[in-house]
Amino acid sequence: MKHVIAVLAALLLLSSLAPAREYAVCGPQGGISMKLTLPEGFNTTSDSCHMVILMHGIFSSKDYPPMPRIAKALAKEGIASIRFDFDGHGRSEGQMVDMTIANELADALAVCNYATSLPFVTGISLLGHSQGGVIASMTAGNENVHPESLILLAPGAVIREATRGGHFFGNTFDPADPPEYIKCFHHYKLGRNYLTQTQELDIYGVPADYQGPVCIIHGSKDGIVPLWCSEKYHETYSSSEMHIVEGENHLMIKRLGEVTGIIVGFLHGTLAPR
Repeated sequence: MKHVIAVLAALLLLSSLAPAREYAVCGPQGGISMKLTLPEGFNTTSDSCHMVILMHGIFSSKDYPPMPRIAKALAKEGIASIRFDFDGHGRSEGQMVDMTIANELADALAVCNYATSLPFVTGISLLGHSQGGVIASMTAGNENVHPESLILLAPGAVIREATRGGHFFGNTFDPADPPEYIKCFHHYKLGRNYLTQTQELDIYGVPADYQGPVCIIHGSKDGIVPLWCSEKYHETYSSSEMHIVEGENHLMIKRLGEVTGIIVGFLHGTLAPR
């Protein structure tokens, strides 16, 4: 677990050194950095395909495991993807201390609207890892979003229990009166609004409004998000399948080939023929 946390911290620090750029989509904190991956030889003016929107976890980025390899695996199967940085992460604008679940949900909705506006996109699916899984699940339950399928990788529903209990990534605080911010990994600040608002999330209620097919994947050696989070999601959905990958950790890099195989197989089995 210490190794995984150290890797996440190092990756986010490196991403903060990225240069400024222009943004096609904006969220509450400003520009959202995105990366589009298309199947090889795909012509955006004459071809069409399905699109998967990839959502990373807290303290991570679109450019770090497991997102790039998932995007590559999807492209090989003729499926496009957009992966993006949430506000205060990676190359997107904003500050980590101002990040909240509400802001991330707004970011996700903005990217979904952008993806569905692309003329070559026939439909969308959502995929989220860790906290990104919470966002993907709640976005799928939004009445204005109509994904054809949903994929959750180690969905981090434990954030609600952690903030309610006043324990978060080694920090201890009064959940009824959190400080202005807490520091994670001695560097990254999570603000009071995140700590208070996360306690009140309808973390399984909103996702339950989504009635489509769901694939849930969790590593048996995940030391950050407990297995019960995925089990609860599995109970919540009316049409879900759950896969436990033996020996896999939270970042899903040890057996990522197996994980991407499950993802691709699920998508092929649930997407309507074009």
